[in-house]
Amino acid sequence: MLGLYIHIPFCVQKCKYCDFNSYKMIQSEKNRFLSDLKKEMALYKNKDRKINSIFFGGGTPSILNNQEIKMIMDEIKQNFCIDEDAEISMECNPGTLNEEKLKFMKSIGINRLSIGLQAVQENLLGYIGRIHNYNQFEKNYFEARKAGFENINIDLMYNLPHQTFEDWKETLHKIVDLNPEHISAYSLILEEGTKLYEMYMDKEFDLGDEDEDIKMYEYTIDYLKSNGYNQYEISNYAKMGYECKHNILYWKCKNYIGLGPGASGYINNVRYNNVKSLQDYHEKLSENEKPIDFFETLTEKDKIEEKIIMGLRMNEGIIFKDFEEFNIDFTEKYKEQLERHLELDLIEMTQEGFKFTQKGREISNNIFLDYID
Repeated sequence: MLGLYIHIPFCVQKCKYCDFNSYKMIQSEKNRFLSDLKKEMALYKNKDRKINSIFFGGGTPSILNNQEIKMIMDEIKQNFCIDEDAEISMECNPGTLNEEKLKFMKSIGINRLSIGLQAVQENLLGYIGRIHNYNQFEKNYFEARKAGFENINIDLMYNLPHQTFEDWKETLHKIVDLNPEHISAYSLILEEGTKLYEMYMDKEFDLGDEDEDIKMYEYTIDYLKSNGYNQYEISNYAKMGYECKHNILYWKCKNYIGLGPGASGYINNVRYNNVKSLQDYHEKLSENEKPIDFFETLTEKDKIEEKIIMGLRMNEGIIFKDFEEFNIDFTEKYKEQLERHLELDLIEMTQEGFKFTQKGREISNNIFLDYID
C-alpha cells in the first residue's frame, strides 16, 4: 500500500485561520513550481509499487487550470503505477470551480472531491476570510454531481468567532440535506502566526468556551449518526464504504510520498518534510536534489507511539495484534494506563483491543500523552 500526496501551494487569498504552507498565486511562480514539481516527481519514480491513493492538497489545487491539472496527472502516470481502484482526491474551494472544469477533472481520473465550505452563514464566511458565499458552494456542488462525481467530502468548522450553536445546527442540517458521501467537521484551532490569531490577541472577538465546543461536537456525532454517517475518526464521518482511503493510510502509518513545498512523506521508516519556501524548493531541484528540509528514521519506540496515537484517532481504536510486530504484549506494557483509563471511563475494551469512549475522545490530546514516555 502506497499513497501519493501532492501539495499545491497557491490560493486566491489566504484564509484568516490558515497556517498551511500557501501563497497568493503569481503566474510566474506557479509556472516555475509546476516545472519543479515534474523534476521532483522524477526523483521518486517507482513503477514497482502500486499507488492506492492520490491526494491533491494545498493551498487550493482547484486554482490550477485544466491543462495544468492534466500535466500533473500525466506525470504521475509516467512515474508511478496507479492501482485501477485508486482513490484520487482533489481539494477544491468554491469560486475556483465551474461545470466545464469539473467535467474535465472527472474525465482524466479524479474521482473524489473535498470541497472547503466551513459554514453556511455569509457573515461567518466573510469574517474568516473565505472567498465564496454559500450560493456559490451549492452551485459548484450540484455541478460536481452533474459532472458525475459520486464521492464528495465537505469540510466544515465549528467554534468559529461569532458562531452560535444554532448557526452550527443550521450548517449541519443544510449539508446533510445535500447528501454528500463524507463530512469532515473540525473545531477551530487558533494557530500562532495567522490573521485570526492576531485578531484574537487584539481582543477583536472571544471564542466559545470548552463546554460550547463539546456541545457542538457531541451534537455533530449524534446528528450525523442519525443520518447515516459513521464517525470513523475524531473529525471525520462517512457513509458506508466512503471512508477516505488516503486519510486511513496516513492514520494507519502506511507509506506515502509527499511532493511539493512543505509536503511531508513517510517511506520505509523515514519521515521527511520538504522545504517550505518556493525559492528553496526551486534551488534544490535545480541541483537535481530532493527538496527535503528535515528527515528522521523512526526508532521502534517512535513507531509504537505513533501507531498508538494514530490508532486512537480512529473509532475502531487500538488493535492489540497490530503490535505483535514489535514483540510486545500491549496489555502488559501499558497495564497501568489501561486500568486508569478504564476506571475513569475514558476507554472501553473491544474484542480486539480498546477505543475511546465519548468522554475520552473529548480529552484525547491529554490521553495520548499517557502512552508517550
